[in-house]
Amino acid sequence: MIEDDLRAAFARHEALTPPTGPVRTAIDRAVVRRRRRRLRLRLAGTALAVVAAALAGFTAIAPRQPAPAIPLGEPPPPTPTGALNVLLLGVDGYEGRQYRLADSALLVHVPADRSRLYLVSLPRYLEVSVPGHGADKLNYAFLQGAGEPRPDLSRGYRVTRDAVADTLGVRIDAGAVLTYPLVRKLTDAVGGVEVCLPQRVRSVHTDRVFPAGCQRLDGTDSVDLLRQRVGLPDGVLDRDRNAERYAAGLLRRLQERDTFTNPLVVNSLLQHLSSGLVVDAGASSLPALALVAAQAATAEPVGLLPPGVHVEKPDLRFRLDPALGPGFLDALRTDRLGEWASAHPGQATTLR
Repeated sequence: MIEDDLRAAFARHEALTPPTGPVRTAIDRAVVRRRRRRLRLRLAGTALAVVAAALAGFTAIAPRQPAPAIPLGEPPPPTPTGALNVLLLGVDGYEGRQYRLADSALLVHVPADRSRLYLVSLPRYLEVSVPGHGADKLNYAFLQGAGEPRPDLSRGYRVTRDAVADTLGVRIDAGAVLTYPLVRKLTDAVGGVEVCLPQRVRSVHTDRVFPAGCQRLDGTDSVDLLRQRVGLPDGVLDRDRNAERYAAGLLRRLQERDTFTNPLVVNSLLQHLSSGLVVDAGASSLPALALVAAQAATAEPVGLLPPGVHVEKPDLRFRLDPALGPGFLDALRTDRLGEWASAHPGQATTLR
């Protein structure tokens, strides 16, 4: 009797039970949203690493600061709102050779309005104040920090970062140490990079001739071009300008391939760049920095050289111009590089 009463009670209330279909649909949607959020966070961290490689035309191999784990369901960290400065160092290491000097240094300035990226090439002979060593060349700061015969790349980066920050009077928010060996794989992985040269360049290493104008280069030719300085009118300064041109071309190529939004393309690049691909996110996070970099990279970057001259005593140094240098530093510190570049077009690099 009790069983029959229970069955009758359930039958009377069955009509009041809400349908399970909408509940199951809502649960499924929540799971999909959570999975997509986790995927975006992973892709954002990857994007910053690729941007770091793109901006200087080398592969990052530097101080490891893993992004903090983000709990499932938690919102992503806040995106930085102010101007950012990212220091990328290109060291002179090759297969079978130790990393010693920082041959190339690129300070990437991201303005607060995220309008575009400013690629400021810091000359290798720029006179800087090295903590504990006094005035010296920028490229030697890395050597003094890294040490020999087994250099510590992380310490070399930190010493160089502090020297640049102290000399220029700016905060360095993030950075990486970069080298040549894997640039061939990166360039080939994206199908080549278009580099636009204002003048003919002949390689002193391979005798290859790079004609004036725009040309698509594979990995081997890109490395060959990036190493050239002998025979160029402005020597190392022209090499810095060519690194800016390669960086701009690589950024354009990454955007053409939807690198920052297509997980298949990102995974393909990771297979080529996974070995030693490390960036220093500073006090921020990889996802937050990636979103900032991706937004600013939508516009054509501006390449800049600080105003200055080479002096030969006591040895070859690059010193800021006493007339234009203070204005350049003030523009960099106060986030007005766009205004300064417009007022001094001679310091800008033609990227295309």
